[in-house]
Amino acid sequence: MSSSVQLFRDQKYHELKGQCTQQRRLFEDPEFPASDESLFYQSASRRKVEWKRPKDLCEDPHLFVNGISSHDLHQGTLGNCWFVAACSCLALRKTLWQQVIPDFKEQEWDPKNPEKYAGIFRFRFWCFGEWTEVVVDDLLPTMDGKLIYCHSNVKNEFWSALLEKAYAKLAGSYEALDGGSAADAIVDFTGAVAESIDLVQGKYGEIISEQMKLFEDLLKVHKRGGLISCYIAASSGSASEVETEMGLIIGHAYSVTAIRKLHLGERLIFSFKAEKLFMIRLRNPWGKREWNGAWSDSSEEWKKVSNSERKSLGLTLENDGEFWMTFEDWCKNFTDVDICRIVNTSYFSIHKTWEKKMMHGAWAKNSEPLLNRSGGCFDNKETFLQNPQYIFDVKKTEDKVLVSLQQEDRRKYKKEGKGDSIPIGFEILKVEDNRSYRLHRLTVQERVATSPYINMRTVFLKRILKQGRYVLIPTTYHPGIATKFILRLFTDVPSKLRELKADKPKMTCWSLLCGYPRRVTQIKIHSAEGLQKQDRSGGADPYVLIKCENQKARSPVQHDTTSAIFNTQVIFYRKNIDSPVIVQVWNSNILCDQFLGQAVLAASPSDPREEQTLQLRGRGGRAAAEVPGRITIKVFSSDDLVEL
Repeated sequence: MSSSVQLFRDQKYHELKGQCTQQRRLFEDPEFPASDESLFYQSASRRKVEWKRPKDLCEDPHLFVNGISSHDLHQGTLGNCWFVAACSCLALRKTLWQQVIPDFKEQEWDPKNPEKYAGIFRFRFWCFGEWTEVVVDDLLPTMDGKLIYCHSNVKNEFWSALLEKAYAKLAGSYEALDGGSAADAIVDFTGAVAESIDLVQGKYGEIISEQMKLFEDLLKVHKRGGLISCYIAASSGSASEVETEMGLIIGHAYSVTAIRKLHLGERLIFSFKAEKLFMIRLRNPWGKREWNGAWSDSSEEWKKVSNSERKSLGLTLENDGEFWMTFEDWCKNFTDVDICRIVNTSYFSIHKTWEKKMMHGAWAKNSEPLLNRSGGCFDNKETFLQNPQYIFDVKKTEDKVLVSLQQEDRRKYKKEGKGDSIPIGFEILKVEDNRSYRLHRLTVQERVATSPYINMRTVFLKRILKQGRYVLIPTTYHPGIATKFILRLFTDVPSKLRELKADKPKMTCWSLLCGYPRRVTQIKIHSAEGLQKQDRSGGADPYVLIKCENQKARSPVQHDTTSAIFNTQVIFYRKNIDSPVIVQVWNSNILCDQFLGQAVLAASPSDPREEQTLQLRGRGGRAAAEVPGRITIKVFSSDDLVEL
């Protein structure tokens, strides 16, 4: 965690606690008072809610009783099973929950020194890219002397109720937590990268190969400290929290507490003469109501499992809300899974280390097209490129890229009737290898990836991209919507992610003296064919060098071929429009590269804009002698520097 922690409402825990102990009083939070305004943003309870401190609810209150466990907490009357499921996931990872509940031993009740207790607690959440500390008092909403919201199964344990209060304060009220996504809460607890998978759309219940890929992916995420939750989406017009024939609850979030490969049968010395089962363990936040199909707590299947295997699984045959099922049954019965990866960015790790870049941005409306930053999705052809644009490089021949786009949490706007997430997504375009200004027109750029467009807080995509330069364009689905976002990009090697802000080269005193660009030219080198053979095997190792005035760009080398596909794009801002663009083909050698031929282009706005194939010539002008080989290119030039 970063050493820099933001303070919510600028409340300083140690300072407030010191004042209370000095004055021998218990803390009462003026920023989240014990009143209806902290409970509700629109409705109100029909029954009187009483705010009580833990000492009024039991004799010996504690933050934790016998440590922390995913079995500790139960959902109350609030519709926030998603939050409780996220807490169950969090409880599985000591290093993670200790970030959320800092210095938990110092915050614990001390029976030997009761005068030190000040009724104040602090929790930390990863809010929009920054760790934020939230302070709360210990006044909790009750009815008939019992907690009405999240509570522990042990009467004198209060970590979950206090954590829920801090999260409600962040959201504006308890009612603002009614309905939500477990993935969002997990991200707020950990800073993880969330990915949502539609099991129905992906046909994971039908296609066994896809099912096995997903199992291995989830197993890897779980082993490496990630957190997973799942749910059954309610179909249109149907009610939520209805029980299926198999005992599962529709529209209800479950936490995944274990993923295992289970072997049935006889263990031999060097192998298994056994049936292999792929199993997953879930927990219902209600602490009851379990799956009643195969491998449920009371099913006959468990008789096939040895006592030692049962012990290693931690099997408990009780109605405690936790149960096992086969992965195949899970894929067939659940509709959605939220995978929250703790992406490893540490260099001191045996596992893969990712390079991370994070950018804060915003979609902002402006009537001037060059200043507007809210252009909507790709379907909005006229305004799409008015969105924020971010450029990054893939340095390897191929690299796996993880992208997470997260809009600001809108729960705090529920009082204003604007609490729903906005449909968002992003496009990734392959652009010129030397581009450093904003895109204004789509000509040779290739759309290499499109995320889903969904009204969720986070959109995630993973792709393998080839070497080159890319522009990532985050968008709202509809144009003209203003809100903030954070963009996170993970690659194997540094990507140099940065925002493109300038539309064209800046006019400076130096450019007035030395000349300012008068023309912009974009060139795409598609391929070369019929090149002269360069080695005994009859091949060559060609690359392309594109030169314009004092600028140049080079393509990657294509190996052992006389017909190479380059798909190299470059862009030049030209001061001297009479100076030609020269495209040269070279053969890569260990000692000295060999010139194979070139094409000399005027590259004026009146030249053909269609793809064309040109004969290669020797050194000199356009009238130089022909040499073996042809090159296929596409050229676009304009005297308007913001046309490309």
